[in-house]
Amino acid sequence: MIDLMGNVNTLTRDLSLYLENQVRINLSGSGVGLSLVLGFGAAYICYYLSSVAKKPQLITGGQTLCHFLKKYCPVVTETYYPTFWCSEGRMQTLLRPFITSKPSMEYRNELIKTADGGQISLDWIDNDGNLLHPVSATRPIVLILPGLTGTSKESYILHMVKESQSQGYRCTVVNNRGVSGERLLTPRTYCAANTEDLETVITHVQERFSEAPLIAAGVSMGGMLLLNYLGKIGRETPLKAAVVFSVGWDVFECTASLEKPLNWILFNYYLTTCLRASISRHKQVLEKLFNLDYVLKAKSIREFDERLTSVMFGYPSNSDYYKDASPCHKLKSIEVPVLCLNALDDVFSPSHAIPKESAKQSPYVSLLLTSHGGHIGFLEGIFPRQTTYMDRVFKQFVQAVIEHGDELRAM
Repeated sequence: MIDLMGNVNTLTRDLSLYLENQVRINLSGSGVGLSLVLGFGAAYICYYLSSVAKKPQLITGGQTLCHFLKKYCPVVTETYYPTFWCSEGRMQTLLRPFITSKPSMEYRNELIKTADGGQISLDWIDNDGNLLHPVSATRPIVLILPGLTGTSKESYILHMVKESQSQGYRCTVVNNRGVSGERLLTPRTYCAANTEDLETVITHVQERFSEAPLIAAGVSMGGMLLLNYLGKIGRETPLKAAVVFSVGWDVFECTASLEKPLNWILFNYYLTTCLRASISRHKQVLEKLFNLDYVLKAKSIREFDERLTSVMFGYPSNSDYYKDASPCHKLKSIEVPVLCLNALDDVFSPSHAIPKESAKQSPYVSLLLTSHGGHIGFLEGIFPRQTTYMDRVFKQFVQAVIEHGDELRAM
């Protein structure tokens, strides 16, 4: 041990002398380089603090909802500090699936039937035995809707489920038809405009747990579907409130943004490939009604929708489908409190298409807009393995509605 410590001390001393010599050399021979490095570092810090780290915009026409959010969801007034080495929107979008952890969850799966003979896969976390809400019949329920090709296994979904579980809530994730391994029983999948499957799920959950408060959360296309449902149902929904993340407000503008060369390479083609793969798994059922050879040659989401989605759901044209799928037209019909988080650098949902003026006219809808965060990114901290800004918004809003929802009843 003494020899080992002596070797370590000797090595440390030699290393220190070497570094001192290198510093002298750098200072005498390349001090300009050191000055440049320090200068660039200082400049980036100034840029980050002045242009990147900012408080989000909170836009709403409802004073009651605004006061409620500021009182019980402090995250909406706090400065959002994106991960300093990964603040750009595309980087946040691309890296989140690889950086953030994937909490382990043991779901209870349930398949429920639909009116047309199909089936929907629900993944449940019942949270039995928790001390916060021990009574099963009245335990609050959080209903979660994933994105376009997402399932209950996505990292961003697992984090919301984990947050719900930690608060003692019951949680169920709605997997769109045919995406989570279950058989497709009828030649029909899903889209952002048709809310029939979501209505079936909500009715099923409400009938089974009629005394439990029910809140919904939707991500990307799941959020679009949730907003379209709320716009259709209005006050008749059993949902107490809803929160949505990275919603594409105007589908025409979203697809146009995703068809720009760089965005097509990074996102559009990959998502189209995922959609094609999902369709291929159910070829025997779908080829009875649709020309799948033609569909499987689609190179973009727009082409996929033109060749399959709009046809499957009976729209005269893809433009008719895109108009119906755009939540920006539904805000005035929403009559329950909704919080909507978007990043202004999200290429999936261009900032100019976010309905700020419509939100100012609605007492029920609040927009929470960050300068950075990308699409379902919202990374924060030096190494963002665990909680993101999006997760904190989700946790605080759901908890506020469940614990202080009485203050919103006057709306």
